[in-house]
Amino acid sequence: MKEIKILGTGCPKCQKLAEVAESVAREMNIDYKLEKVTDINKIMDFGIMITPALVVDGEVKIAGKIPKIDDIKKMLS
Repeated sequence: MKEIKILGTGCPKCQKLAEVAESVAREMNIDYKLEKVTDINKIMDFGIMITPALVVDGEVKIAGKIPKIDDIKKMLS
């Protein structure tokens, strides 16, 4: 099971990244668990200074922007 985390305070970009990541995971038939991390201290534990960020299986994949769908597919595969 893939562990997908969206790091962010709940801003529109953070919400959009969560929607897109979940949509891509469903499209790819990935068994996943999505968690939205909004606690600033937990976000900083990942070394993130700018949100939104996408974390897959504990590894930060991207921060500060919403990646393209094709890029998210690569990050989840």
